[in-house]
Amino acid sequence: MLMLALSGMRTRWITFVGSFVALALGVGLIAATGLALAATFDAPERGPERFAAAPVVVRAADHLRVDTPTGTRTKPLDHPGPVGPRTVDRLAALGRTVEDRTFPADVTAAPTGPDAKAARSGADAKQRRTGPDVTAALTGPDAKAARIGADAKQPRTGPDVTAARSGADAKQPRTGPGTTAARTGADAGKSRPGQDAEARVGHPWPVAAAAPYRLTSGRAPAAPGEVVVTIRPGGAPLRTGDRVLVRTPAGNGPRIVVGTVAGRGFEDAVFFTDDEAARISPDIDALVVHADATAVRRALGPDSGMDVLTGHDRRRADPDPDRDARALVSVNALLGTAAGITLFVSAAVVASTFSFAVAQRRREFGLLRTAGATPGQIRRTVCAEAVLVGVLASAAGVWLGAGGAPLLVGRMTGAGLAPPWFALGDASWPLHTAFWTGVFVATAGALVSCHRAGRTAPTEALREAAVDSRVMPASRWAAAVLVLLAGLGLPALALAVDPGDLLGRKSYITRPMLLVVGFALLAPVLVRPVGRLLTWLPARLPGATGVLVRENTAAGVRRTAAVAAPVLITVALAATLTGTVATLEEARAAESRTATTADFVVTSGQEGRPMAPAFVERARAVAGAVVSVSRSTAVTVLEEDTALVTSEARAVDPARLAAVSELPVTAGRLSDLDDGAIVVNEEWLTTRVGDRVTVWLGDGRKASLRIAAVLATGTGDNGVYVTRRNAGGAGVDRIDVKVAEGADRRAVAAALQSAGAATGTRVTTRAEWLAATGPGTNDQTRTGLRMILGIALLCTATALANTLVMATSDRVRDLAVLRLAGATAPQVLRLVVAEAVVAVGVGAVLGGVVAAVNLLVVWGALVLLGVMSAVVVPWGTLGLVVAAAALLAAVSAVLPASLALRTRPVELAGARE
Repeated sequence: MLMLALSGMRTRWITFVGSFVALALGVGLIAATGLALAATFDAPERGPERFAAAPVVVRAADHLRVDTPTGTRTKPLDHPGPVGPRTVDRLAALGRTVEDRTFPADVTAAPTGPDAKAARSGADAKQRRTGPDVTAALTGPDAKAARIGADAKQPRTGPDVTAARSGADAKQPRTGPGTTAARTGADAGKSRPGQDAEARVGHPWPVAAAAPYRLTSGRAPAAPGEVVVTIRPGGAPLRTGDRVLVRTPAGNGPRIVVGTVAGRGFEDAVFFTDDEAARISPDIDALVVHADATAVRRALGPDSGMDVLTGHDRRRADPDPDRDARALVSVNALLGTAAGITLFVSAAVVASTFSFAVAQRRREFGLLRTAGATPGQIRRTVCAEAVLVGVLASAAGVWLGAGGAPLLVGRMTGAGLAPPWFALGDASWPLHTAFWTGVFVATAGALVSCHRAGRTAPTEALREAAVDSRVMPASRWAAAVLVLLAGLGLPALALAVDPGDLLGRKSYITRPMLLVVGFALLAPVLVRPVGRLLTWLPARLPGATGVLVRENTAAGVRRTAAVAAPVLITVALAATLTGTVATLEEARAAESRTATTADFVVTSGQEGRPMAPAFVERARAVAGAVVSVSRSTAVTVLEEDTALVTSEARAVDPARLAAVSELPVTAGRLSDLDDGAIVVNEEWLTTRVGDRVTVWLGDGRKASLRIAAVLATGTGDNGVYVTRRNAGGAGVDRIDVKVAEGADRRAVAAALQSAGAATGTRVTTRAEWLAATGPGTNDQTRTGLRMILGIALLCTATALANTLVMATSDRVRDLAVLRLAGATAPQVLRLVVAEAVVAVGVGAVLGGVVAAVNLLVVWGALVLLGVMSAVVVPWGTLGLVVAAAALLAAVSAVLPASLALRTRPVELAGARE
């Protein structure tokens, strides 16, 4: 059998070249994505950064720990508390202590000339001078700056991190790695041309030694108006002696740079005197203790709520210590999806190719049966051919994948899909997995074909007609029906039980595959009616081409189905993935348009940063404005005594919330929200108004709150609402402003813009905010989808070209008969092109039906979740995919036909297979 298989492969090499290329390409893609995926399982090991030279670091516990019947459960806290004064006094007796405070400190070059006097405004008008170059302390309410946690609240800057931007500020220009501009209106005139506020983080100078930072020029700050700044390549060109404007939660003010230190990569810092840092941010975020760790733990006691960090654990006090692991989550999901789709497409393509190859060889198998071959021998021959192709193609694919993995990683980091430091590891198991996967796919793809080949009767050797018959055996009918029932039944069950589950990425990526397989199995039955529909008009036009295309499509069912199958897969995936993402984006935008009725929306501009208190006070004082101030926080609930589930929440003023929003309330009233109540959504286990739920707030406090109202689930953005008292120490990060009835909208807008210019806060209208947060803003998601679709299209192109070359090469006698009947060579080529395009059209129609079903499922889920939004059909993407497939099909059909037409028709007509 092995020698027979080798002989058959040598004779019909065209049949196996396409399978070899398609499988090698699929294995190569699986190997490349597997190697990259293996690198996402472990984030790079980083040591302590901010406190690398500190012996002991004490800070409030940053994880919630809850004992359950099945063990202790933990969750990160959204707002860890400060280190209390009593704790500081107790530890001071053990040794020297250094207090750390962390707060925003954005730096702008100081203006010169007439603009210099405009630099001091807003909160700075309340400052008192203590010297020619210093900024005095604020008094009154402005002295109480919003606290930012040591790690969760620091701005993430430096070469390894890209600062997150949201809301209207997503449109702001950047001025360097890790920096975000924050200029509007008059604020733009306070900077030098081309230079914006550079996002930095402030600390007291004594804690600099814990990193350690070392002065590279100048001296340490000794007066309130003096600062030391970090310098890094590509950052602002600050030097000792420069005058700068520094914006902190306590207000804006000029400072003089008295020293510089080399940046360490994890933050861009501004160091103040200890007293000035305490004035700007009164809370202590961390405490460096120069004492024995055991003595520190003994002094604090077991229930102090403080973490004592030593050794590698000191990294937990770094800014955003989990940023590396979090950055790899989306990379892991993207690569896993790409590998899964590659495997699916490769398996479908190989199975389709082998099925068509066996159908082409039915006369050959009939001759073998006539010569005495048994059905088992025929099956073993076909299976041996598949194994040989699988082994050779898998080996080639592994070689391609090993060389392509670095290119894939480089492409992902360049496109922003992976962090800049992401690199391949030394894992080899993905190569072994890809190899054996390829062999298995080739063998499994040929199993059905092997069975059909073994059933070939000896009389097949006598067949001369090219009309396909018995294309749908009972086993294929049963498999198609079962797969379609699963593909339709599972979404129907989810719609009845949990519609929100259908909106998850895993669901809308894997769900189409069942329908694709079902339609592919039914393709031989569907080809004739769909083909006749597409050729109805051409068949009625003058000339014989339309009639021949219609009849050849109906007669060559297997050929048409083999060409349509890869197109079906690509069109279904392209339409479903891009259409679902676009539909969900439009649904979220519709929710925002409905829920937000404010005239102006102000956001903090950077993730984890609160708004300047000075702007909040000035906004509240604007005449004719209804101001709703809110804070981003979180609440955690223990579900079924086994799992801690954290929900995003907003702390609001219930009296003002109704004036600027129309939330989708399904039960209860928002006006009943108070300090002892909570508003939940329908995803919660407890959703009956009046019932009490036990939650843990953002700072870890435990509270029993009454359910005041329940919101529709929607797309998942309808979160939880609490009051300011239950905000867990969160600062204001969003303000919604509604112009009161009868008030002057222009006056309100001018007052808000003036307050924003004075504090570096961006004020946007409702339309601007909706545009910035609307569909199409997530470029990374779209880039990832394009990468996945590109992989599927590459596999499809290979299969399409291979199938058409096989089919056209096998029809040389049919083409010769047409020539002998009087058709010219151009007419024959036009016929071949038309048949190929119709086959692509059949696949596109079937793929469109699959996509339509999936998009209707998504739309139904949205309706059941209370979101009325239109289905977004990606016509542009579909047009490009179908056009590319049609062009490739035409070229793949014309080339072998042109070569065949070079031979005299009489010779071809008299040739035997």
